[in-house]
Amino acid sequence: MNEIFQNLYEMTAFSNIIAEPQFLIMYAIAFVLLYLGIKKQYEPLLLVPIAFGVLLANFPGGDMGVIQADENGLVNVHGVMRNIWEMPLHDIAHELGLMNFIYYMLIKTGFLPPIIFMGVGAMTDFGPLIANPKSFLLGAAAQIGIFVTFLGAYALGFTPAQAGSIGIIGGADGPTAIYLTSMLAPELLGPIAVAAYSYMALVPVIQPPIMRALTTKKERMIKMPYQPGKVSRLTRIAFPIIVTFIAGLVAPASVSLVGFLMFGNLIRECGCLNSLSETAQTTLANLITLVLGITISFSMKADQFVSLQTLMIMGLGLFAFIFDSIGGVVFAKFLNLFSKNKVNPMVGAAGISAFPMSARVIEKMGIAEDKTNHLLMHAIGANVSGQVASAVAGGIILGFFM
Repeated sequence: MNEIFQNLYEMTAFSNIIAEPQFLIMYAIAFVLLYLGIKKQYEPLLLVPIAFGVLLANFPGGDMGVIQADENGLVNVHGVMRNIWEMPLHDIAHELGLMNFIYYMLIKTGFLPPIIFMGVGAMTDFGPLIANPKSFLLGAAAQIGIFVTFLGAYALGFTPAQAGSIGIIGGADGPTAIYLTSMLAPELLGPIAVAAYSYMALVPVIQPPIMRALTTKKERMIKMPYQPGKVSRLTRIAFPIIVTFIAGLVAPASVSLVGFLMFGNLIRECGCLNSLSETAQTTLANLITLVLGITISFSMKADQFVSLQTLMIMGLGLFAFIFDSIGGVVFAKFLNLFSKNKVNPMVGAAGISAFPMSARVIEKMGIAEDKTNHLLMHAIGANVSGQVASAVAGGIILGFFM
């Protein structure tokens, strides 16, 4: 009888969980992400799928986790090392399962992030940016943390490719972080994706103390009257074409991201593809985001995720995010030394790519200092500039290593 109970016990996941307590850490991470996504409404479209996928990937015996290939593309298939890129698609699905099929065919090839960018482009109104070109400078300045963190990560022992992937977390741009990491350091995809989207979700928590520390009350009360210039339809149509052309010349590796972002915006602005624009903004973007989130989470298995390396990535990612915000604020203060029309330094912090969360935080802080001080449209201009700038920064890093 004892043998029967022993066998029944060993059939469950309890024996493995007791033997390897890191599974409990993964469950805790999943519940924290679920809390942030559901209760706090922080990026629920991504955090909820990622959190639930983490649960599924970490039930011992469930075989839901992704089997990571080595740097040569070799995976262990029933005791035999095979090259994942030489396996027929039906073999990947049959031998490794559906999740590995989706991961290697859609994530690791870099297919899904550009599609998300197309949806983001279709949602984005670049009017405030076009009307106030100065916002381009704020978006560029707010990427400095990416490159500072790259140097820091390299100094701590990460390879140059891994350091570049870690640095891009600072752009607060999940799709760019996933795309770059899938190309340069796929072994770090799980922790980098969690760091990127977690810090995006925590913008309302992370950015306000930074802005208060770097600005005086007088600076936070600077008013920036919004006088929207009339942006013609022709300008709106020409903008995505021109940006794509410039990005293609300056940073060719960024075209896959910037190009799809601008293509989505062209669909929105051209006026003759409304049904496609609506699909890209809603159905397509939501579906791809859902598949992206839950598939990435299956790479977050306890034996790979719970490590000192993951803690270092999370810490470096937070540093990159903070330094990007600092870069935007400090550059706005620098502009004020030469500008007659002063820029509220808090607007510079919106130069990260976390759209529209960062712009909303700046608006809220402006109103907190003066109920008549509305900064939203200026912050949105910097915010959408940050979307373009982070993709270009990712392209520069990618072009350096590819």
